[in-house]
Amino acid sequence: MATKKTSPSVGAERLASAWLTPLAFAYPEADNDAARLDLMSNAWLGRLTGNISPAALLNAYVDWSTHLALSPTKRAALMQTAWQNWWRMYVYSRSCQLGGEQACIEPLPQDRRFSDPAWQQWPFNAIHQGFLLQQQWWHRATTGVRGQSQHHEDVVTFTVRQILDMLAPSNFLSTNPVAQHATIESGGRNLVQGWINAMSDWRKSISPGEEERPGDFKVGKDVAVTPGKVVFHNDLIELIQYAPSTRTTHAVPLLFVPAWIMKYYILDLSPRNSLVKYLVDLGYTVFMISWKNPQKEDRELSMEDYRRLGVMAAIDAVTAQTGAKRINAVGYCLGGTLLSIAAATMARDGDDRLASMSLFASQVDFEEPGELSLFIDESQVSFLEAVMWEQGYLDTKQMAGAFQLLRSNDLIWSRRLRQYLLGLPEEKSDLMAWNADATRMPYRMHSEYLRQLFLHNDLSEGRYCTEGKPISLSDIRLPVFSVGTVTDHVAPWRSVFKIHRLTDTEVTFVLTSGGHNAGVVSPPGHPRRSYQIATHADKQGMVDADTWQASVALHDGSWWPAWEAWLRKHSGKRIAPPSLPAHKLAAPGKYVLQP
Repeated sequence: MATKKTSPSVGAERLASAWLTPLAFAYPEADNDAARLDLMSNAWLGRLTGNISPAALLNAYVDWSTHLALSPTKRAALMQTAWQNWWRMYVYSRSCQLGGEQACIEPLPQDRRFSDPAWQQWPFNAIHQGFLLQQQWWHRATTGVRGQSQHHEDVVTFTVRQILDMLAPSNFLSTNPVAQHATIESGGRNLVQGWINAMSDWRKSISPGEEERPGDFKVGKDVAVTPGKVVFHNDLIELIQYAPSTRTTHAVPLLFVPAWIMKYYILDLSPRNSLVKYLVDLGYTVFMISWKNPQKEDRELSMEDYRRLGVMAAIDAVTAQTGAKRINAVGYCLGGTLLSIAAATMARDGDDRLASMSLFASQVDFEEPGELSLFIDESQVSFLEAVMWEQGYLDTKQMAGAFQLLRSNDLIWSRRLRQYLLGLPEEKSDLMAWNADATRMPYRMHSEYLRQLFLHNDLSEGRYCTEGKPISLSDIRLPVFSVGTVTDHVAPWRSVFKIHRLTDTEVTFVLTSGGHNAGVVSPPGHPRRSYQIATHADKQGMVDADTWQASVALHDGSWWPAWEAWLRKHSGKRIAPPSLPAHKLAAPGKYVLQP
């Protein structure tokens, strides 16, 4: 059942300071000249380390190596495994030379680096098998060490995996048979084109004015093209109202709250992939928040500003524009977290303007935030705060780099193999174009987000404050529709599933195939899609995530129609569409075009 609303377990001073004092939230001593020197030196060091805290890595490796030194049995087992692997490779190499083909180790199911038949030829079969054995040995060496903290184990395992992925034989011409065949067949033209691709990427990385752009997909021309008007704006958001495409629309309007770590048009890509267009064509009056891309002068925008100037201002504008007394609201990723904060605040204050709440890949409990937690501990957050303190925001490359590392094989090394060794052009799609159109995050907001949500988990534990007073998710009574995606590295679905025990209301949960973005952008007709769906009634006995997954039926296809059927029940009768002001700025507006 949902947790009870609790009073803050930390002192009122910390809660008040989080709301009232901008810079003092992370650095109460920032007015001190010596403290400024510390911040500047850390910011300078961050340029050399890719904004990774050396202290955080050192702490993790000292923890691992010390406890490994105190575990003679573990060391003996690793030595035995090393000898066994050496012998397996010897036998395998002899077998390959004699025509045998029995592999001594298979890659993980998601590892496609060695799937080409060319890797089964001598000597490349022995090369990649030796690499996989090394990879397996290092995984055993960095896990299961008695006494090591789980966080430090995760950090060490992750960083070792990054090093091994960088050194994989697939990344080098001398050990990659596929690249060698391409070089022979093209007469070396692939390497020339690869050099051109590499130089282009290098210029983009060192030139602030030459950021990656969405390529052939232009905002307002190829993506974000659903017709509409900007009906409201302030210093933080533009609110887009989309033009109706049906003679009647549902009486209850729908407001989208996307995350501000991404441009809003993930929900309005090209027409075939646009969730906005899908809903408009089914008779919904859709509104979308488009967030400002913060500049240095926006450094002190806070989480409370995003709630007040973002969600609450949008709700006020939607009800004023349509005359509706209640609205349905949807939050995606961090936008869903913010929407949950707003909904709990509204419940606390007796504001009943929300008819339902849908959350797409959104966490409200951060105890198990997934692989992003690798970058979040006190040492790393303090280091990152110093970097943001100097520039006033977390820039686009810093955020994109963290997400790329979580899927380095797919987003870094496989891309470099295709473009640098094979000389292939970059793959283009509306989703990849959107992914390259990154945003910044203001210093204060991101510091509060990391500390209050990730480090302290204040929201789920009843310590999070709005307007100086704590809120509780258990106050939320409106129907909730929550979506988790199976391979989500950003908001793991088991973490998303915790909405069941944190709210005292009916929750309909969907688990869909795909990841954080591709699992949500799942229009009908998309191949190889599937989902599970079940509704958990208020006061019904609790079921854990794994039991739920094992017991709920699997359906083929997109989850969008299932959500639309649920949404329709909370959207009222059909009426004439609300007016759309002709004199207003046309969608997609100005904020989404900010570099």
